Amino acid sequence: MPTPIIDIRHLWFSYNGQVALRDVNLEIFPGDFVALIGPNGGGKTTLLKLMLGLFRPQSGTIRIFGQSPRKASRHIGYVPQDVHINRSFPVTALDVVLMGLIHVSGAGNAAARRRRALAALEQMEMADFAHRRIGSLSGGQRQRVFIARALVSQPRLLLLDEPTASIDSKGQTDFYRNLKELNKSITILVVSHDLMAISTYIKSVACVNKDLHYHHQAEITAEMFDAMYPGTAEEACPIELVTHGVVPHRVLKEHPREP
Repeated sequence: MPTPIIDIRHLWFSYNGQVALRDVNLEIFPGDFVALIGPNGGGKTTLLKLMLGLFRPQSGTIRIFGQSPRKASRHIGYVPQDVHINRSFPVTALDVVLMGLIHVSGAGNAAARRRRALAALEQMEMADFAHRRIGSLSGGQRQRVFIARALVSQPRLLLLDEPTASIDSKGQTDFYRNLKELNKSITILVVSHDLMAISTYIKSVACVNKDLHYHHQAEITAEMFDAMYPGTAEEACPIELVTHGVVPHRVLKEHPREP
């Protein structure tokens, strides 16, 4: 059996005495494409930050490539939830990707770095936009540039936090197709609420709501939502789930659909 890329055991984390993650255990293996789902405030982004070494657990362990998250950071590409940019600032897509090499040793001289940056843009089908200002690009185009920035350091693991929040439906489809292609060589973990859009491309699902439940399959079932969205009908059934027709069994019982 292969060694897990991510190995989390009995992890606990709290904010000001309030438990955010409770006894989390997770193994992710090379080549996986994992969707990290759960309610707002359930701990998804917190878990990503722990994997990145930005937070430290109160107890339990996290090993990434057999190392602590901070030591393994050179193998990790990260695209955060909100990438705020000044659209009037004269920085090009190529400039943004080159920023991903600032702390990379052995990346070569300026010409070599430029070639690597252009290759990363080409990988994301954005090479034709290399000299366009980042502020002039669409939301989907900007996200592909930010992924190119994460890829230019040649990571083995890619973490993305709500990467399609500002992208329209067609852009989301194209975006996830890009990720599926990347998954041929990189392990991917993506936080997402757009479950139906991503379900075609993922290989497994991790549900987080303080506790974590891992499902080594792409299917997102009603039973999973019953476990992950407890409480009132409104809490159990976020609007995006209703919109996509994925409704927990309990909610269907309490609020049956019209025939």
